[in-house]
Amino acid sequence: MITTIIIKVIVGYLALMLVIRLLGNKELSEVTPFDFVFIIILGGILTSAIYDDKVSIWVILITIGAWTVLNVIVNFLVRMFEKLRPVIKGEPAIVVNNGCIEIKELQKKRIDPEQLRSLLRQQGVFTLREVKYALLEPGGQISIMKKESAKENSSNVLSHLLVDKGSVKEKALDKIGKDEQWVIKSLKDEGYENLKKIYYAEWDEENGFLVQTYD
Repeated sequence: MITTIIIKVIVGYLALMLVIRLLGNKELSEVTPFDFVFIIILGGILTSAIYDDKVSIWVILITIGAWTVLNVIVNFLVRMFEKLRPVIKGEPAIVVNNGCIEIKELQKKRIDPEQLRSLLRQQGVFTLREVKYALLEPGGQISIMKKESAKENSSNVLSHLLVDKGSVKEKALDKIGKDEQWVIKSLKDEGYENLKKIYYAEWDEENGFLVQTYD
């Protein structure tokens, strides 16, 4: 029993390594949702088969082979028929367009402003002021084109998201030593009377507020 399991693990491991090599080398950031599903299901097939006495090594190899062939066929169809690519592989989505957040696109991708800021920070960008275009790639990473002014004069001040989808963020206010009344008054001075109409408002000591409304 134990010997059979060990042999299955070794054979399954070698088969998976071969499959990954055949499918081509990819960085983790380049893996699309389709690739991720393929890897998860392939791993699940192997895991289930290892502890099932009724499943032989040949069945494991045939199953992995069949699933791999299916993946190769799908990739071939995607290359042959360009219209299938967005459906199967996904396509980049513009989430910041000429400095403005594409709210509908973020909602479609189920990403909130704080998650967007997190993705930007991973690329070394700590304020939306510096971003001209941002594209969310199929694999979940973000690609950024900075504004020309940002390339020359990058800000050294950390920005804070104070209003997120019409709500004031108390924790962010605590960090900068301000309160909600200060936010409301400051935004009114900027010409924003209704807090609920504000989708995104960041603030830093050097530049003040950067605001985008739902309109």
